[in-house]
Formats: sequence, structure tokens, C-alpha cells
Amino acid sequence: MRLSTRGRFAITAMIDLALREKGYPVPLSDLALRHGISLSYLEQVFAKLRQHSLVESTRGPGGGYALGFRGDAITVADIIGAIEEVGDPQGARKGRTGVLDTQSLWDSLNTAVFEHMKTITLKSLADEQRAHGFQVQERRKTGKGVLVAPARQTPRALVPNSVFALAQSYGL
Repeated sequence: MRLSTRGRFAITAMIDLALREKGYPVPLSDLALRHGISLSYLEQVFAKLRQHSLVESTRGPGGGYALGFRGDAITVADIIGAIEEVGDPQGARKGRTGVLDTQSLWDSLNTAVFEHMKTITLKSLADEQRAHGFQVQERRKTGKGVLVAPARQTPRALVPNSVFALAQSYGL
């Protein structure tokens, strides 16, 4: 198994969602800004996560992504399994004679790593971030589409409201 940049970004983004699990859906643009990840790259990552039901999307204003399950039900192995393309290790061995066969070693290491990833939950990673002092900054409501009526001003009675009224006030 190979942990690519895409897998690392997916884990980072999922930890971010887990930290904000009880809040509003998180827009991908916010994730991209916070973690310095390209928005189009995140869209590809989240398409795969959504296909595996690890995240849910909400459209429209105030929309974004939230976890598809509780954070304690999602493991790092689930995320990597959804993101990484798994090849056929047996297919790589065909027709190779006279070469040391270490594939069983790599297969057993991959299995051990993947089994360890199954023990690491998203909730435990989020709790670890909180223990290191990370605090979620609440997303401010934007109030888009809500118009506030301007305060009414009463006209001043002693001030002329035209050039002609101004001339009359000077007695011209």
C-alpha cells in the first residue's frame, strides 16, 4: 500500500470535518484556504469520499461537507481505502524469474499497516488535535440576502432643500 499526497490530504480534510462535526457544513473553499490545498484537487478527493459515503454534501448557501458517519465510526483505513487505488500485487510477479521474491514481505507489511490504520478513528485524531491546543473558530453567519432598512432621518426644518429656498432664506 502506498500513502500518496491525495491520501494525506484526505486524512487532513477529514480531521478538519471531525473537529467541526457539530457545526455547520464546511465549504471546500474554507478547507482549501485553511490547509493550502487546491480547490479542484479537494473536489476530486471529496468525490471519492462521497462515493464511499464517508462525507455528505449540502448544496446552496451555507452548504458544504459534513461527515457521513460519526467520527468514531470512521477509521484511517476507511479513508485510505476510499482514496487510494489498490493495484494487484500478484500481477506484478508474473514472468519474473531469477529475481528475489520479496513480495510476500511487502504484502505482510502492507497488511500490518492497514490493520493498524483500522484501529485509528477520526475521533481519536480530532481529540489528539484538541489535546495539542487546537480550537475550532466558529463560522460567522454571513446574513446573505437579508436587507436591513436604513435608519430614517427626519429632514431638518431650518435647512433649505433647494437653491430657491436658499435664496429666499437670504432674502433675495
